[in-house]
Amino acid sequence: MLKETLTQITHFDQASLDAFVSTFSEVNFKKGKALAKKGEYAKKIAFVLNGVIRAYYSNDKGEEYNKTFFTAGKFVGAYSSLITKQKNLIDIDCLTDCKLLIAEYSKITSLYDQYPQIERLSRILAEYFFVIKEKREIELVTLEAKERYAIFQQEHPQLEQLIPQYHIASYLGVSPTQLSRIRAQK
Repeated sequence: MLKETLTQITHFDQASLDAFVSTFSEVNFKKGKALAKKGEYAKKIAFVLNGVIRAYYSNDKGEEYNKTFFTAGKFVGAYSSLITKQKNLIDIDCLTDCKLLIAEYSKITSLYDQYPQIERLSRILAEYFFVIKEKREIELVTLEAKERYAIFQQEHPQLEQLIPQYHIASYLGVSPTQLSRIRAQK
């Protein structure tokens, strides 16, 4: 699945593709296991083979706000920490049992000079993540909750059957009660 995803993103010669893929190892994570923790330094990036992962913020009161979800075929990591080498500002946890491919981020970046196609992949992914982040921020401030819910259903059609509703409510920026009302109107 990783090779297929990579070749859909950008062109790779075989040496670059093999070098990139060889940095990853398959790992199984149980539901609840943390991939990254707030306050720690991120060092790894993962590719989701199956399962659901969430990235979220938490405040001093322990309230959590879901930032995004990652499912099969997606790259996941604490990107701000990886890039800036600063402490993580978010937590990333498995919401279900997950099968992942995990790599040390430093091993990937060490390949940039020898394999420019890998560096291009990183740039394309960074641009993609920026666009997705901007789109989400705009939706949160310009759309009604029911519109955000419709977009969520369109972008994550199977997710409602896999994770608790309160996670979806948090992602949408509404209370679980508000989400129940929105769902009842459908």
